[in-house]
Amino acid sequence: MTRIRWAVALIALAAIALSVLRLEGARNGLEITRYTVGPTPVTEYATPGSDGPAVVVAHGFAGSRQLMEAYALTLAHAGYRVLSFDFEGHGRHSLPMGGDVNALDGTTRRLIDQTRTVIDHASGRTDRPVALLGHSMASDVLVRTAAEDPRTGPLVAISAFSGAIGPEAPGDLLLITGEWEPGLREAAVRYVQMVDPAASEGATVSAGDVRRKALVAPHVEHVGVLYGATGLKAARDWLDAAYERESAPDPVAATGGWIALLLAGCVALAWPLSTLLPAIAPPPAPIPRRSFWLAMILPALVTPVLLSFVDVRLLPVLVADYLALHLFVYGVLALALLWRGGVRLGGLAIWPTLALLVYGLGVFGLALDRYAASFVPTPERLWIIAAVALGAAPFMVSDAVITRAGAAAYWRRLLARGAFLGSLGLAVVFDFEGLFFLIIILPVIVLFFVVFGQMGSWAGRRTGLPLVPGLALGICLAWAIGVSFPLFSA
Repeated sequence: MTRIRWAVALIALAAIALSVLRLEGARNGLEITRYTVGPTPVTEYATPGSDGPAVVVAHGFAGSRQLMEAYALTLAHAGYRVLSFDFEGHGRHSLPMGGDVNALDGTTRRLIDQTRTVIDHASGRTDRPVALLGHSMASDVLVRTAAEDPRTGPLVAISAFSGAIGPEAPGDLLLITGEWEPGLREAAVRYVQMVDPAASEGATVSAGDVRRKALVAPHVEHVGVLYGATGLKAARDWLDAAYERESAPDPVAATGGWIALLLAGCVALAWPLSTLLPAIAPPPAPIPRRSFWLAMILPALVTPVLLSFVDVRLLPVLVADYLALHLFVYGVLALALLWRGGVRLGGLAIWPTLALLVYGLGVFGLALDRYAASFVPTPERLWIIAAVALGAAPFMVSDAVITRAGAAAYWRRLLARGAFLGSLGLAVVFDFEGLFFLIIILPVIVLFFVVFGQMGSWAGRRTGLPLVPGLALGICLAWAIGVSFPLFSA
């Protein structure tokens, strides 16, 4: 086993080194500058001395500039001057989103105005119309921005949905959709068929000054579409045609695979590193079947029913206050049922808990922040993380006890996490309008279970103490929620 762990460590380190080398290599030859336009954080990408057209790049809901970097790097290497920014409430932006999220003159209006301030800055650096490129939520914001700002040019909409797209505007529109986004693929075709009713996916259609195309990026979904080489190349070529220029046929910055390899390497490395932790106690005794089922099912059913009578508006973050309370009630109920069944928490070891916390946030978290998604909180988010931790810690401790610090059978671990996700789904059913955004955030929680849950199980099995992964992952979960959920102030 020792030799296997050494082999895994070497392979993981090699994967991390190779990934970082390739990801940093994708930035070579570019000047990357970070600054603010008013309160808006902006990252500008350009080759030295570039005089190419400006492109403003915007992310989707719960996204950030990092999530759009594959497109930013590709276009910058092609000679464009790319300005990627964080919307209010997202990434490193210190101000929350505001207004009515269901009204065009509410949140959407604020995001349009914010986008126009970035266009103001971009238009001062070029004498040509400013191109726009956005993903998901940003597609609607950019379509509406283009309709009222004559300084804008071609538009690339990724995973687009917008009620503002008509037969004549936007005039120059490329729609990129992932193969595994059926609803959005149908919408993209409808937008193109406004110009030519006989149009199909992959065909460029035009009528007068209107030019459109609906392109499908193969084998990707709503996030993977941001890294597919097909979409990256299509966006570059579309803008080249719009500006009547020809970029060098350099490879596109399809960084998704390298990001996945880097993060997988960080997770894999946690397994051999866990052997450096002290073996403090034997694995917890198996939980009686009755106690397991009660602790899994009752909190999942009772928590959403109980909280359906509670109006929770404590934190300036969309649905995070509800989620924190759901985590707290769920965790306390599960722990109480386990205690009643004779299951105990066990002891606590401080430095193994801190080691897991530092690795999760400082190694995996910083790698994620540099290459994939914002993970470093602004000062405004720190107290939110602390508040969410009050709910996340009891839940993750209960999860660690139910799964016997990672020593439980895989099916038990899967059922325990599935019950919690089902409980959140039931909460959305009870209050669809108020908790709709939980559906959008669920992938973050699933990813947390897959990544941090696995690292925690290795630490738990090594130390034999459920409180080690429970407390460490409780803080990590609060951190992930605190940096991922958009800040919002009505």
